[in-house]
Amino acid sequence: MRLACRPRLALLFARRGAEGQAATLFAEGGSGGFIYHGIIGLAVLIGLAWLLSEARARIRWRYVIIALVSQFVIALILLRVPFLREGFLALNGVVRALSDATRAGTSFVFGYLGGGAAPFTISDPAASFILGLQALPLILVMSALSALLWHWRVLPWVIRGFAWALRRSLALGGAAGVAAAANIFAGMVEAPLMIRPYLARMRRSELFVLMSVGMATVAGTMMVLYATILAPVIPGALGHILTASVISLPAAILIAQIMIPDADLPAAPEAAQPVEMPRYGSAMDAVTVGTQQGLVLLANVIAMLIVLVALVALVNLLLSLLPEMAGAPLSLQRLLGWLFAPLVWCIGIPWEEAMTAGALMGTKTVLNELIAYLDLVGAGGEKLSPQSRLIMVYALCGFANFGSLGIMIGGLSGMVPERRGEIAQLGLRSIVAGSFATLMTGAVVGLIAPAEFAL
Repeated sequence: MRLACRPRLALLFARRGAEGQAATLFAEGGSGGFIYHGIIGLAVLIGLAWLLSEARARIRWRYVIIALVSQFVIALILLRVPFLREGFLALNGVVRALSDATRAGTSFVFGYLGGGAAPFTISDPAASFILGLQALPLILVMSALSALLWHWRVLPWVIRGFAWALRRSLALGGAAGVAAAANIFAGMVEAPLMIRPYLARMRRSELFVLMSVGMATVAGTMMVLYATILAPVIPGALGHILTASVISLPAAILIAQIMIPDADLPAAPEAAQPVEMPRYGSAMDAVTVGTQQGLVLLANVIAMLIVLVALVALVNLLLSLLPEMAGAPLSLQRLLGWLFAPLVWCIGIPWEEAMTAGALMGTKTVLNELIAYLDLVGAGGEKLSPQSRLIMVYALCGFANFGSLGIMIGGLSGMVPERRGEIAQLGLRSIVAGSFATLMTGAVVGLIAPAEFAL
């Protein structure tokens, strides 16, 4: 796999001036008529979910339509309303500030290896960038900051607002609504922890909604990391990532309610039950606990990157022993590209770029979205038009991969061991639902944000 964490990523981080060039790229035309494939994509994805449904007669199409309309409304508000669009552009400065603050800490601890001034002349800027010591430590800062915002009761108010809206619009119970909304900011395991007492009696359909939303969104801790990676080539990267996670929420609920529908509305007493939020003794306690949790997450990310990249290299090595096909050696990227090319074409990617975009989607599904984003800003993204690159930023924004499945099954099974079998049974379906949801988000953005719309 040609990862951008090689010299190319280092050069991208070093050349911040590339942002201006990227903005010009995004402002260029060339979208043509292919963006209308997004309509086909939405129909195809909903149709596939219907084919995979375990009870088609019980699907409540009213809420499916509401969820689909919600996707468009949220996307229009966040991408087309001028003052909100400017606000998301300003978030790019937040990413820069957080990245610079993290670099101050890493350079203090690791010196020039962590991004500080080198005690010698650097002839090759690419050699000075170390992903694990300069970019990934941002996870620690964001984890601590997220815990602090919980302690100051900022995030709970935001989550309660989302939960209220989900109860009113999509008939989700109170506990399920809170956990689903929390997935926009917390991880797929951290969010269910907020409603742990209710998991044992949660209905099967709501449990699947919770798992699907976890697969279709990304945690706030990871948003800034992804935005930092994308910032050199994607203007307003954090705004895109945050918007993608919010838009994918109703999409995941839509797909989940089609695949595993429930004709019964949530009981009023359950919907009215208060949900206990995380509590810390003080602001310093929140920072301490958040840092410790971030350290575990950072170690997991580093370990998974090492193992998964090694496995991909091993698979590609084995595939290279086979005869060439179409004048080129076989690789995992090519195989995945063939599998996902029709789907990404449906959401608005031109056919001549579908193989490249499909390979990115396959990398995200089999490995993880971090590796896919690294490839998007590197060799993979070079073959995509500005419009296709924008669509793929949204289509890749989700945790739907096999590594996340292991994390989710392990976390939820630990919280409700009596439902371990059911959770494992729903696991693969949740990856499908999460992938369909992010692809729908890519299709929606491709329809309402053509290439001439520069964020």
